[in-house]
Amino acid sequence: MAGKPMKPVLQRPPGYSEPNLQAKPTPRPLPTKALLPSSFQPRKRRSRHCRLCLCCLILLLIIVILLMIIAGGLFYLWYDPKLPVFHLQSFKFSAFNITKRSDGTYLTAKMVARIEVRNPNENIIYHFGESKVETTAGDDEVNLGSTTLPEFTQGKENTTSLEIETSVNNELIEDGIGSKILDLFTSKKLKVDMDVKTSIGIGVEGVKTGLLGVEVLCGGVTLKETNTEMPRCIISTLKW
Repeated sequence: MAGKPMKPVLQRPPGYSEPNLQAKPTPRPLPTKALLPSSFQPRKRRSRHCRLCLCCLILLLIIVILLMIIAGGLFYLWYDPKLPVFHLQSFKFSAFNITKRSDGTYLTAKMVARIEVRNPNENIIYHFGESKVETTAGDDEVNLGSTTLPEFTQGKENTTSLEIETSVNNELIEDGIGSKILDLFTSKKLKVDMDVKTSIGIGVEGVKTGLLGVEVLCGGVTLKETNTEMPRCIISTLKW
């Protein structure tokens, strides 16, 4: 009796797995950090460098300010600087006429005034820039003209007298004001004000500083008062 022929062993197809076998879990990949753009990357070194530079700059500024304060204090103690003193010496009118016409009231006036400038310092020279002078009369501030004075230098403990000439010709004014200032002028009660805008610099031991703009107010006095006293002017800008 012949034996039964043997069946060939079937090969498992590729990818075949036993249904009863439990599949092994696939390992998860490790999380990776998201890559940020270069503009968002932290810059610790640069930030620290900027802070250090800022601190150094602030410290340098504080040192400079302290040195300036110390230098100013030493300068004040050593030289004892004083502001120049201004006085209104005199003023007089060579012409003062009010003319009433059909089309209005007109003023013609010519005035000459003198302002005394005194430098009380023993070691400081004053340099005055170009000065613009405006003159008015009365509480209504009627214009009496303006002029310009050239720059000049004033030595130590020196007194300088400045001559100021202003005039107006047929200046139109209000009718009521014309009669009022004419009466005040006749009775020598007319007040005159002078506004001087100038600039002042100092010179010490051959060193000259820049010019600082100031405003000097002179006047508020009548013709009678100038004959008896020499009113002191006010330096209004510096408030010293």
